[in-house]
Amino acid sequence: MVRATILRMTSWTEVTTAAPDLAATVRRTFAVRKHATMATTSRDGTPRISGTEVEFGDDGEIYLGMMTGAQRANDLRRDPRVAIHCPTVDSPADDPSSWLGDGKITAIAVEEPAEASHRFRLDITRVVHTAIDGDALRITSWTPTGGTVVVVRG
Repeated sequence: MVRATILRMTSWTEVTTAAPDLAATVRRTFAVRKHATMATTSRDGTPRISGTEVEFGDDGEIYLGMMTGAQRANDLRRDPRVAIHCPTVDSPADDPSSWLGDGKITAIAVEEPAEASHRFRLDITRVVHTAIDGDALRITSWTPTGGTVVVVRG
């Protein structure tokens, strides 16, 4: 069992304060469709990919909800590390630079009390946006300790 040492909780509000443009763009990537993709670690250590709905709460937190007994909830109880990828939308073939891009969030999932289901709040460890910039790939990432970093490849 992996135990995460949580020194400081990082909410979505903190991301939007520290990196407002990145946060707004990543939020839009998650709004393009209902179902995102979530990666957890199963009991035997192999990765598990699942569909999930991501809730950007009015309280400035991000939540994941799942049905009672969901295997991914058991995964998160055992190893709370999680990665979330926005719903995928292909870039326009005739204008790749107009693509909104991909948003990703990595976090520690903290279980919250819930009736007849599982609910996890995300303690954010990294936010990433990947987009096309001309002929290059632009990757913008933010972490609570490192701030915003932009890498351009190509």
